[in-house]
Amino acid sequence: MSGADGRARRFARAWDDLRGRSGRRVVDLVRGQIALARAGAVLARSTASGTVERSAARAQMAEVEHEGDAARAELVRLLRWVLVTPIDREDLFRLSRSVDDVLDHLRDHVRETDLFGPEDLAFAVEPLQAVIDGLDELEKAVLKMIDDPGSVTVAVLATRKACSRVRQLYQARLAELFAGPLEMDTLRRRELLSRLNAVGRRLGEAADALADAMLKRSH
Repeated sequence: MSGADGRARRFARAWDDLRGRSGRRVVDLVRGQIALARAGAVLARSTASGTVERSAARAQMAEVEHEGDAARAELVRLLRWVLVTPIDREDLFRLSRSVDDVLDHLRDHVRETDLFGPEDLAFAVEPLQAVIDGLDELEKAVLKMIDDPGSVTVAVLATRKACSRVRQLYQARLAELFAGPLEMDTLRRRELLSRLNAVGRRLGEAADALADAMLKRSH
């Protein structure tokens, strides 16, 4: 690349920043990550309800995870050169990493249901629906970062509420599980419930990253 070409590219990037295009591109990439995590949660719920066969779900989840990794890599590349971001870069990295962790734990959940899951997975349907609801609220919050930052906090609180719902369902299902006889199936269900609880925690971390970022922006 010649010096003139390099200067032209830097000027184009700066011009995009000034017009807000780069910020919207960042938002779109984060939303893309959230959408892929949601697709993973929907797939996991379909597996738990018996709509999708477990081995087929495992193969589909591998594809979703690959797309999620690509989306995160693209966001990281963009953040290397963009001059202006909607929120602090560090918080963007935290948000992106936490959403990626949500998808990773969903992948592990689907894989574990195929490897050693119990015959009946109905206990996982409601917690997974709460995860989907939380991801929907998180996407709403991210979408408002540029045009309506004052309302981001409300959407973040809705995400946190969904995370609390996952935690409550985890505790309730665990109590029901331990009220019965201790069998191998009990241990399998406990492991899968623990994985779902981890999904909820990572989603909560994503919400916290966005809330922290908006607090910094308001100062």
